[in-house]
Amino acid sequence: MAEPRGQLPEEMLVSIFQYLPLRDRAAAARVCRAWAAAATCSAVWQDTNISCDCEKEDMLPPHMSDCLDHVRNLRLEFEPSRKASRQTATELLMALAGRAPGLRGLRLECRGEKPLFDAGRDVLDAVHAVCRAARQLRHLDLRRLPFTLDDALVLQAARNCPELHSLFLDNGTLVGSVGPGSVLKLLEACPRLRALGLHLASLSRAALEVLAAPDRAPLVLLALRCACPEDARASPLPNEAWTELRRRHPGLAVELELEPALPEDSVTRVLQPAVPVAALRLNVSGDTVGPVRFAARHYATTLRALEVRAPASAELDEALEELAARCAGLTEVHCFCVVRPSVRDAFRAHCPRLRTYTLKLTREPHPWRPTLVA
Repeated sequence: MAEPRGQLPEEMLVSIFQYLPLRDRAAAARVCRAWAAAATCSAVWQDTNISCDCEKEDMLPPHMSDCLDHVRNLRLEFEPSRKASRQTATELLMALAGRAPGLRGLRLECRGEKPLFDAGRDVLDAVHAVCRAARQLRHLDLRRLPFTLDDALVLQAARNCPELHSLFLDNGTLVGSVGPGSVLKLLEACPRLRALGLHLASLSRAALEVLAAPDRAPLVLLALRCACPEDARASPLPNEAWTELRRRHPGLAVELELEPALPEDSVTRVLQPAVPVAALRLNVSGDTVGPVRFAARHYATTLRALEVRAPASAELDEALEELAARCAGLTEVHCFCVVRPSVRDAFRAHCPRLRTYTLKLTREPHPWRPTLVA
């Protein structure tokens, strides 16, 4: 490989190459010796984003496979319905499990629809392999993985990933298979956990008590998704347990997502006054006005984001106006139904930190675009 004239310094090449997709990094490494050194530098690979939208032969060539040793944080995107994309993602995860014991963060994101009746066993087996090998793993985000997660995966993380700082299992599956017992074992094995995402049925009063223990790291985020039949049948979490958790972690923010599978009586059991709700997403099949009024009266000091999907009504407009008047800390509000002008005016007048909102006064073609506040 010849050396081109006017070569850029290696540190500048490194800062450029770290933003390149995988195949472009491989191409850059074939230009000259200086580019090859920069493209395989550990700094290029520490934070890596990979999109498996290419054919298998375009992935990491053998002469660059050693670069996987340098990966510390990986965001991997693939399409589960496309065989080539899925196979590439699975093989890359398996290779990573064998070569990257220093992996700190893994985030998986699926695009498109998954095939019907697809359990995703190949992908989940690869995630298991990563959890077995990456004992320094600190961040695992599976929110965009459309497969049913189970106790085996949680227990694998509990046994092999004691350094976990964040774990997100609140994905879009309609079946909840992670039991509260396995979550309890995870919390006991991972005392440094600071952010946790779960389906409601996976959380228990015992887990809240463990999280409130005096020797734990500060808990900053708890994301709860209520979308499965198991969530509707989950035992209620008493208000006093939330009170103790909030006292122990005053900076805790709770994100609640309530889906149509949750009946009206379950919604009232989930919305406890002491929960420090920072983000509330309401897409329930029953009454929406009651939860909005409840949020206005109990989450006024903590609520920062609200999303509502419900039929338009005068009662809902009144509830939204009450919420706007009480929740001055709101930074975003999105209502996916037509509202009257006074609702929009109320949020503009009472919420000085508002940065973006979706408050349409007339019907518009979807998708509805949010309005940015200057």
